[in-house]
Amino acid sequence: MNSVSLHRTNWRESCWSSSQNNKCVDVYNAKLLLLLTLHHLVTSATILLKPSLSPFPPTPHSLILPSPTMATSHLASSFTSSQLLPVRRLRAVPRRARVPAVQAKIREIFMPALSSTMTEGKIVSWYKSEGDWLTKGESVVVVESDKADMDVETFYDGFLAAIVVPKGESAPVGAAIAFLAETEEEVPLAKAKADSNSSGGGSAAPAAVEIDGKVAAAPAAVAVPAPAATAVADGPRKTVATPHAKKLAKQHKVDINKVVGTGPYGRITPADIEAAAGIQPKKPAPAPVAQAAAAPATPAPAAAASASLPPPLPGSSVVPFTTMQGTVSKNMMESLSVPTFRVGYPIVTDALDALYAKLKPKGVTMTVILAKAAAMALAQHPVVNASCKDGKSFSYNGSINIAVAVAMDGGLITPVLQDADKLDLYLLSEKWKELVKKARAKQLSPNEYNSGTFTLSNLGMFGVDRFDAILPPGQGAIMAVGASKPTVVADKDGFFSVKSKMLVNVTADHRIIYGADLAAFLETFAKIVENPDNLTL
Repeated sequence: MNSVSLHRTNWRESCWSSSQNNKCVDVYNAKLLLLLTLHHLVTSATILLKPSLSPFPPTPHSLILPSPTMATSHLASSFTSSQLLPVRRLRAVPRRARVPAVQAKIREIFMPALSSTMTEGKIVSWYKSEGDWLTKGESVVVVESDKADMDVETFYDGFLAAIVVPKGESAPVGAAIAFLAETEEEVPLAKAKADSNSSGGGSAAPAAVEIDGKVAAAPAAVAVPAPAATAVADGPRKTVATPHAKKLAKQHKVDINKVVGTGPYGRITPADIEAAAGIQPKKPAPAPVAQAAAAPATPAPAAAASASLPPPLPGSSVVPFTTMQGTVSKNMMESLSVPTFRVGYPIVTDALDALYAKLKPKGVTMTVILAKAAAMALAQHPVVNASCKDGKSFSYNGSINIAVAVAMDGGLITPVLQDADKLDLYLLSEKWKELVKKARAKQLSPNEYNSGTFTLSNLGMFGVDRFDAILPPGQGAIMAVGASKPTVVADKDGFFSVKSKMLVNVTADHRIIYGADLAAFLETFAKIVENPDNLTL
């Protein structure tokens, strides 16, 4: 009999011998309830520490204080059949002290790609100086792309610790132009990072700091020489050999599993089989002496091109291309690889001139009228609005976007009137004025100058009667519009009269547009211009 049962029996004998003493029973019940509660608390704590030691069915690990009714019914089953379970003491295990790693939030500001054709950008100006605080979304620098000047914003808060590319210099797309430090204490680390990048010796010395919160100090990389190849591989491995090597191994009776390959990723080559079979490799025949002597005398293409250039004239100066001029030069060189042809068409413009005289006071220009007429004609001849970019297929463009050539100081740009066939003349005029204003300020977004599907170039306002335009890359055709001039014409009855005429020349990509297609398009365009009532609808 355990201590709890003995204690319970003594209390019964002492209390029930005097039935008139009710206080003894109350004290007994109180002490019994107290002992049962303590026992239940100890058991619950043991379950929490190790559930497998519990004598009771598994229940949720929550402490429930029993009621007197529960205590009486539970006492016979628990106290008589089980002992109080020992409580396991937990010892605090000391953790290993971690070596604090220096965290540095140093980020790079990269040269962005402001257009699909941009390969490098030029720093026009910096809004901020070194040491200034930058807020996320704030403009930091103005970058000159191939067609426009655009503001570059920062994506993080921090100090402008170091400027790598100063004003007036260029950097390739993706290169770091500045460093941003999260705190003022990290500014020296950012400057050290900028100095290491500018010196170009980052691979020789260990990196002083990492980017985006990595460990600040990194050990220098040590080159470990690869172990020499052994004659037989250790352990099982998969044999990878070329078909010719397997054939040679079978011919010369060489165990291919014992040959170590010297090819890529351990591939066994025919030379490895010949070496294992003891066959001397064939020596290549020596090249003729005359040919060997002539090889060094052949200049490189770039050297030959530079040598063929005539020397500059006395008193002349060499001016490098601006970013825009370089892009125009590159596009024109690409256009030379496209097979093009040209078709001219004379158009009577008396009705067009009368319409222009009515719309000019309302701010509608002749360029907008011609762009609208071209868009309406392209809607009837979608092949002229198509484009071929890879030389293997062409695509019909879902939108008719008329790009109009605009001359600028030191270059040329083509703002795009998007969906020109769906807008009326007045909306097109407002849009055109906005585009020209942004183009003069070099503030066009890439989608506003590189999304054209057909280009219009108008030199009629300069008195030019005819000219040919060069096809832009990625488009199917370009229209060159000359000046409208009085011309003597004869009608079908043989009577002469004077009418205003302009000559339109279209340059087209012959891979997707043929002569009949372009002739039909020009015929439709002429009908719209000669009867311009539909332009105002």
